Amino acid sequence: MFAVHFIENNNVLLTQLLNRVPAEGEEVKIKGRKAKVASIKNIDELNIHVQVTVEVVNKSSKFVVDQTKKKKR
Repeated sequence: MFAVHFIENNNVLLTQLLNRVPAEGEEVKIKGRKAKVASIKNIDELNIHVQVTVEVVNKSSKFVVDQTKKKKR
């Protein structure tokens, strides 16, 4: 068992005990968001730091309300 620390921009996103360490370039899901493993750094025999890049999600579709159909007071 390894203590795997998933890190993005010096922020720890998640720490897990895993039997298998993810490989470099592998796709992982952290807190429901897609991420890709950038690099792996062995700290000691049991602790491993995994640098990840999280995919950016665009929320571009905003619902626009037509103001002309509202009641005039």
